[in-house]
Amino acid sequence: MDRTYFINKIKELKEEKRAVILAHYYVDGLVQDVADFVGDSLELARKAREVEGEIILFCGVYFMAETAKILNPDRKVLIPYYKAGCLMADMVIAEEVEEFRKENPEYAVVTYVNSSADVKAVSDICCTSANAVKVVESVRAEKVLFLPDKNLGSYVAEKVQGKEILCWEGYCPVHQKLTVEEAERVRKKYPDAVFVVHPECRKEVRDMADFIGSTSQIVKFVKETDARKVIVGTEKGTIHWLRKLRPDVEFIPAYSEFTCDQMKMITPERVLKALEREQFEVEVDLKVAGKARRAIEKMLEV
Repeated sequence: MDRTYFINKIKELKEEKRAVILAHYYVDGLVQDVADFVGDSLELARKAREVEGEIILFCGVYFMAETAKILNPDRKVLIPYYKAGCLMADMVIAEEVEEFRKENPEYAVVTYVNSSADVKAVSDICCTSANAVKVVESVRAEKVLFLPDKNLGSYVAEKVQGKEILCWEGYCPVHQKLTVEEAERVRKKYPDAVFVVHPECRKEVRDMADFIGSTSQIVKFVKETDARKVIVGTEKGTIHWLRKLRPDVEFIPAYSEFTCDQMKMITPERVLKALEREQFEVEVDLKVAGKARRAIEKMLEV
């Protein structure tokens, strides 16, 4: 699609329909360029409550658009492609969490926002990779079930003292693919580069990193770093934003295919159609939404 045409047409449609576009760092760079706000899960959850407009077009995977709808029940929330999902989110279902809670009432359930509305609804509180440590520290229970990401959960367990943290057996397939061998290979090739990774990476890889943080924390780190080369241990879409911030820095993906296929389903063509047709409206059952909203708002209070 022609870049100029796309940018102008989106601008025209946003004004006509009083729409705002929220985009995750992992989506196509051109989509990031037309968004009113680009961020990670925590930033987007906060922004979803603040933005003005009759329509929110959420450019990310489905659970993110669900969160925006839960926080904005009276507004129209659209997603450019409703089949853009999350394999990690699919690794836990509400029925299994409810069963665990019945058998283990002493555990507080802390749920990563990379999960369905149904799972959020049976959780005590949500978290993102940016605030997971603070959220777990905030719960009163001495025992915590952290779900669905075992890698983020193990990272939290390293940081939080005095709590027993049980991790669900889920993970992000994209971050999980970054192995120690691949990390060693790229570090050897770029010995003068700083290595930053997302906590969704496996522990052995995190142990090799110079900096560990959520996508927004990586963005902040890069904005302030003196390094001239940075190996990026998260989804490659982030590099588009990093290059805009720091054109003087060379950014290297930690492995060549560090790409979330689900996020890349949010194409410029689908973004344009979603606004033109106001299609793929996100709906969440009111009872589920009410319970999930409590868990999300508790997180935002932290």
